[in-house]
Amino acid sequence: MMALKEFNIPFVGLKEGKHQFEHKIDKTFFEAFQFDEFHDANVAVEIELIKKPNMLELSFTGDGTVNVDCDVSNEPYDQPVDASLHLVVKFGEEYNDENEDILIIPHGEHQINVAQYIYEMIVLAVPAKRIHPGIEDGSMSSEILEKLEEYQPKEEKNNGDTDPRWDNLKKLLTDK
Repeated sequence: MMALKEFNIPFVGLKEGKHQFEHKIDKTFFEAFQFDEFHDANVAVEIELIKKPNMLELSFTGDGTVNVDCDVSNEPYDQPVDASLHLVVKFGEEYNDENEDILIIPHGEHQINVAQYIYEMIVLAVPAKRIHPGIEDGSMSSEILEKLEEYQPKEEKNNGDTDPRWDNLKKLLTDK
């Protein structure tokens, strides 16, 4: 992964209080992480940094879309992304990011790179199962969907005849 220097936030010269930072995230951002599941991306990320005497609080919000393939039809579509992340940065003897909500950086540091946190926030905001909106509302038609319909198991009609073995088992439930 590249350093992505434009995502460095120098906090040493900032006064105590709230500070705002904005970033536009596109496909090149994810290419820097060698992440190729998104065909395109257009996400606006806002970062609110609250500087306190002994720590920093970072609140990330991301809003936009990422272009992904549907897991059912393999058709590309724009998946809406609405994400947020809260991070507390404390100062200590050495760098420690074992806790996902708290980052400890050495006392001598003067900036923090937020690229990894933006990346994780956006990737985790995309649902595990990605379904094209046209499939959910039934407006999409494609060869793949037609084949899935064709191979879907058909309901068997047995004219009321049931297997006598199941009838005996059902009696166990009703005989009390």
